[in-house]
Parts: sequence; C-alpha cells; structure tokens
Amino acid sequence: MARETHTFDELDVQLLSALEIDGRAPFSRIGAVLGVSDQTIARRYRRLTAEAGLRVVAVRDAERLGQDQWMLRLRCVPDSAAVIADALAKRHDTHWIGLGSGGTEIVCMTRPRHPGDHDDLILGKLPRTPSVVEIRAQQLLHRFYGGPTGWLRKFTALDRDQIAALAPRPAPPAGPARIDPEDEPLLAVLERDGRAGHPELQRATGRSESAVKRRLASLLASGAVYIDVEYHSEILGHPLAAALWITTAPSALHEVGEALATHDEVAFASATAGPSHIVVTAVVRDTAGLYAYLSGPLGRLPGVRHVETTPFLRRIKQLTYQPPGR
Repeated sequence: MARETHTFDELDVQLLSALEIDGRAPFSRIGAVLGVSDQTIARRYRRLTAEAGLRVVAVRDAERLGQDQWMLRLRCVPDSAAVIADALAKRHDTHWIGLGSGGTEIVCMTRPRHPGDHDDLILGKLPRTPSVVEIRAQQLLHRFYGGPTGWLRKFTALDRDQIAALAPRPAPPAGPARIDPEDEPLLAVLERDGRAGHPELQRATGRSESAVKRRLASLLASGAVYIDVEYHSEILGHPLAAALWITTAPSALHEVGEALATHDEVAFASATAGPSHIVVTAVVRDTAGLYAYLSGPLGRLPGVRHVETTPFLRRIKQLTYQPPGR
C-alpha cells in the first residue's frame, strides 16, 4: 500500500522561517504572529519533524569563537564513500557532509574544537584510510553568508512586522564569545534539541533555572552559539544542492563574495585558502535551475574566472549528528 504523502504549504514555510528567527520561541508566540492557534503550530511542527527532517539544534559558531574551519574534498574508491561519510558524520567536529561526483567524492566541513582535532583527522585518520585516494583541504577564511544567517529568509515568507515580533529581544553585551568547560552539559542537550525546556537543562547541568537562563542568554548574545534549523529542502521545492568552487581575481574576491550572498540560490558562501577562492553551497529546484544559475547570475558576476561544480547525490549530515532511524 502506498504511503500517504502530505503537501507542504505556505504556513509550513512560515513556521520554518519563524523557527529560523527564534528556534526557542513558544508555539503560542509563533501562532499569534502567524494568526493561527498554538495547537495548529504544534501539529505542523510534529508533522515537519516526522516528514521533513525538521530539527532545531544549537550550533557553535566557530568563526565567532575564533576557531579554524576547513572544507575537505575526499576522493574515494567506488563503493566506499558512503561508509566513510557515515563515519565522518559521527564525529563532533564535522557538519555539512555530502556525497558528490557520482558517489566517489565526499565534501565535508570540519570545525575542530581543539587544536589537535584537525591534525588527528587530516594527518592521522584519513591518510590511513585505504579507500581515501586523495585529500584536499581548504581553510575557510571569511563567511559571506550562512551560519546564523539562514537561507529561509530569502523566501520572504514573513513580512517585516512578523519578523520584528518573532525576533528575540536584543540582549545586553555579553563579552567575548567563548564556551567554558562547564557549558558542555548544557550544549550537549541543546545540540540534540535546541528547544529543550529549562527543567531538562537544569537536570543536565545541575544549575538553577535562573542560572541556566542567564548562561544560555549570554552564550546566544555573545554569538558563541546560535539556534538553527535543519530540514529537507525538498519540501520547499528545492531538492538539488551543489558545492561550487569559485576562482576569482584577487582584487575581486570580497566584491564577488558579497554579491553571492545576495543570490537566492546561495545558502552558504565563504572565502577559502586553497585552489579556489570561494566555496558556495547552492540550492536549486532541478538540474535546469542549476544550469540557469551557473550561466546567469553567477556567470555574469565580474571577477569570476572559473567555477567547478559538485552536485550532491545525497546529504549525509547537516548540522549535528542524528543516529539513523530517529
């Protein structure tokens, strides 16, 4: 018997957009802004979680924390890439893992938390993996788009008044972005469920409710951590994603990066050190849409000298690791 499928509509996109603005906003506040009941929001949230891969999770902002980030391209022997990608997905220092190039290439972003993590992965484990034929590593230098700035805002599903009503109240300056060792139990919960309630956070940390609220507010205000959403882009009619490796004239690097950030297709863009100067994640409706973007908005940018395209066959990991079957 065929499985019943549901059509996702404007309210679903509005809910996703609201969660991108404030992933911990109560359903009652989201419902009031969107003009529906909190029960409707809760029901839609559960359906998006079950059918569209929706997860709300805390993410450490490596750029704000001053930690190195790297984009890896691993060329693997046939039939081995999926196994290696799954193993990489389980590591705490990886995210945005995809299979490309006919299933023989892995694109993986790493964000080492400790100085030794990068050496352990790049100089230790991966070179000793017989199925890995080639490793190319490019350090991320400057983020043009992505991170706390989500792709959903490019859909303009919410008007200015709705965005203002959902945006968290600006917190006072919280000092430099940093994560202390005693924050790890708090973040361990939020990296699994960014909407975890204060009682659960109290149990995990042993702190009082007021202390948990203050520390979480401080982490968010400093930019050390942000609450993000992941979901299947197919529900937005954009099932195809690709990594674009862009070479520019050195003097045009920043201008090109800033222009890319305004393109509707661009979910992530960063300057890199390595063979290419900018790496982009583009999300489009189909192959024709990818061609239209490459030959149109991207191709017309002054300063772009060369573009290499790696369409993703499958996305293995987005923000944080989720065990299969959950």
